[in-house]
Amino acid sequence: MLTYIFPKNFIWGAITSSYQIEGAWNEDGKGESIWDRQSHTPEKMKNNVTGDIACDHYHRYQGDIKVMKELGLKSYSFSISWPRIFPTGRGQPNQKGIDFYKKLIDELVANNIKPCITLNHWDLPQKLQDIGGWANRDVTDYFQQYAELMFQNFGEMVPIWLTHSEPWIVAFFGYASKTKYSVAPGLNDFSTALLVSYNLLLSHGKAVQTYRKLGCKGEIGISLDIEHAYPVTKKVEDREATYRYDGHVHRWFLDPIFNGTFPQDILEWLEERVVMPTINEEDLKIINSPIDFLGVNYYSSNFIRYKDEWPLDFEEGKKGDLPTNSSGWEIYPEGLYDLLIRLDRDYNGVKIIITENGSCFTDSVTQTGEVIDDERLKFISMNLEQAHRAIKSGVNLAGYYVWSFIDNLEWQYGYEWRFGLVYIDYKTQARIIKKSGHWYRTVMQNNGF
Repeated sequence: MLTYIFPKNFIWGAITSSYQIEGAWNEDGKGESIWDRQSHTPEKMKNNVTGDIACDHYHRYQGDIKVMKELGLKSYSFSISWPRIFPTGRGQPNQKGIDFYKKLIDELVANNIKPCITLNHWDLPQKLQDIGGWANRDVTDYFQQYAELMFQNFGEMVPIWLTHSEPWIVAFFGYASKTKYSVAPGLNDFSTALLVSYNLLLSHGKAVQTYRKLGCKGEIGISLDIEHAYPVTKKVEDREATYRYDGHVHRWFLDPIFNGTFPQDILEWLEERVVMPTINEEDLKIINSPIDFLGVNYYSSNFIRYKDEWPLDFEEGKKGDLPTNSSGWEIYPEGLYDLLIRLDRDYNGVKIIITENGSCFTDSVTQTGEVIDDERLKFISMNLEQAHRAIKSGVNLAGYYVWSFIDNLEWQYGYEWRFGLVYIDYKTQARIIKKSGHWYRTVMQNNGF
């Protein structure tokens, strides 16, 4: 008997991104991405790994779709490699790149797996980075042109679209990074990162308007990384720091998209400390273009304390009494419920799809050829319990995607972190469905567990 039954037509799926799985980094006319450049630069990636081969999905997509079918996926979410379509980010498109995604989509549809596409999951064409990347406003127009071509080619076959995945990461980890292994392009200037965040939002709005102009019949949204924030203590300074953290990381994107304004408290705080982007009212109207749903990427929650640190006076900490995964992230499914309730309350009952949720653990293959990942199974189960609880509380939650379909390149940290429902032997490229994948298949079949 099922304890947790989800709404009819609830979307069940798993997700990947292009650079993390495709490989074929310079084949069939594909241009260089900022991640190709970073991974080919010594000491920029842990253990000097690259995505040159990754999971070799570019050559193995048909076999991977067979695994998806065996896994019982109802929907598969993936990103398109912008430099595979426009090798220089603009100009003449690469037909072989378009053909690859056409074949991938056709194969998914033939197997009754609903495709969901993200237009930008971090792998900007290097040629655009050479002119400033997302700090150059012209790139918002190039993104709109790229989006328009994708909508024209695939709009009728693909019912769910996402403009960007985690633009906060792109902006502030990519352009204001302080870590040894950074997100590409690995720059470190906070004011530039603010400008990048503004242009990412503008490009999102331009793509949404283009989708509407073309009369596409599906739905379009954006995926934001939203980790519910709690103060480490009840001290006033920690509570205020937590609100600033939420304003900088979450409301900085949510408010312009849904309310047409940037959060006033963060504007006032930052204007005294850094060079701010020029905020244009016409741009805000574009950014505020209505979307059909909000994609939420949730892995853990953040516990915030005050720290006298430029420019925002907070630091991320840990609750301290929670279990952690193999990357050290605390496991706190209750934070997903609090987050969904907050988004529902603050953004007028917005339709939400959990576009990423998962965890990494140290997986290994047994002598019998199995991968027994009970910790991941428990993680997914606990998060689904909280998702179901939110639905019962009135949240308009319409879907759930596990990160990720298969183990893959976890960006600058390489291949050690395994998130997949499917295990990859990187030496042989063999695929093995893990115990969590078999369990998730029954969840999808039963629309609950």
